[in-house]
Amino acid sequence: MIVVIAPEKDIPNEIAILHELFQEGLEYYHLRKPFKDYQEHCDYLDGIDKKYHDRIVVHLHHTLINSYNLKGLHFQEQKRIDHIDNPGQYFKKFDMYGKTISSSFHNPKVLEACEFEFDYHLLSPVFSSISKKGYEGKGFDVNAIDKFIVGMGGITDKTIPETLQLGFKGIGILGGIWNMENPIKSFLEIQKQYERSWNEQRKTSLRNTTKDI
Repeated sequence: MIVVIAPEKDIPNEIAILHELFQEGLEYYHLRKPFKDYQEHCDYLDGIDKKYHDRIVVHLHHTLINSYNLKGLHFQEQKRIDHIDNPGQYFKKFDMYGKTISSSFHNPKVLEACEFEFDYHLLSPVFSSISKKGYEGKGFDVNAIDKFIVGMGGITDKTIPETLQLGFKGIGILGGIWNMENPIKSFLEIQKQYERSWNEQRKTSLRNTTKDI
């Protein structure tokens, strides 16, 4: 599972690049634009071909899911703390049939203790961030946590093997795409390395299981 996070501030040709990413197989695009209001989010979504809307997860303005055929909703840490204690009431106003629900975490213990069943969890920073200066990596090992966890922070094609060895089932990328000279080339390299590393990880797990038998 590869998740690409939107750049906080718009970059040149962003929508055109995003269309190419979708064409190359991107399935999870997290729309996180903290400086855009509701209408600006609508304008952004309207600029994207409707056939790709079901690959987009929104972080802000969750009511967008009632107007667009989106993939799901994401809870940033504070929003989760504010609302997820009473999820039935919160989700009552949204059309959530077939949609994903995910959340951000920065502490594996908090993630493990969370009782709400998210479809997947973003945990960061695994490695030192490319997009945020001073955001030092923690090298979280989540092998013992029985949840679907996506590692974020400093993820590039070079760090993917270690990320999977640490127990993450997916990777989340921001700077590893948008801070690169050629975002499409970077995505393809990440995609190729992820598939290779994931297959190697599965083979290793299978061999270990066979030995135990």
